[in-house]
Amino acid sequence: MTTPETLPVNHHADHPGFSGVTGAIVGLMLLWMGRANARLAVEVTGVSAGDRVVDIGCGPGGAVREAARRGARATGVDPAPVMLRLARTFTRDASIAWAEGTAESVPLPDGSATVLWSLATVHHWQNVGMGLGEARRLLAPKGRLLAVERRVQRGATGLASHGWTEQQAESFAAQCRTSGFTDVTVGQHGHGRRSVWTVIAVRP
Repeated sequence: MTTPETLPVNHHADHPGFSGVTGAIVGLMLLWMGRANARLAVEVTGVSAGDRVVDIGCGPGGAVREAARRGARATGVDPAPVMLRLARTFTRDASIAWAEGTAESVPLPDGSATVLWSLATVHHWQNVGMGLGEARRLLAPKGRLLAVERRVQRGATGLASHGWTEQQAESFAAQCRTSGFTDVTVGQHGHGRRSVWTVIAVRP
């Protein structure tokens, strides 16, 4: 039996995804709501010129553009065509690439990234083990993996449950270790009145 204490890290894997007018509205909201996570991602991973960043579940692309502003070559990956259309619309940097794909199946070659992140989307992954395997394939040796999820309370429901409890953050960290990642750390960061979990790991 699954209880609030034992929820899987991808407890919203059954989310239908985004499409049509509703998807476009959500994407426009994410342009504003995702700014803090984008800044956090580039800071904690130390993105700089020479990095190759892949954003899994990039949505409208705010974090991808933030990585490019730091001098990185950046690619945004999302399963929703509506999100990719928004991402392209709001992007002037021609060096940024976009691709349709999921955490479990990314259309990029092995070793494409020195940094790979998934911001507020791991809780939607269909298969966490496969997603981590794909992340390991995509990352070059010593590449950094980052997951960011909103801190939520045990027993939360509806929109308030989209994120992780402490148990879920620690569970994802454990799965990273099982998948062969090293130097795995769990952190908590404040965003005004809310906070987020970060899990950082290194591909050996």
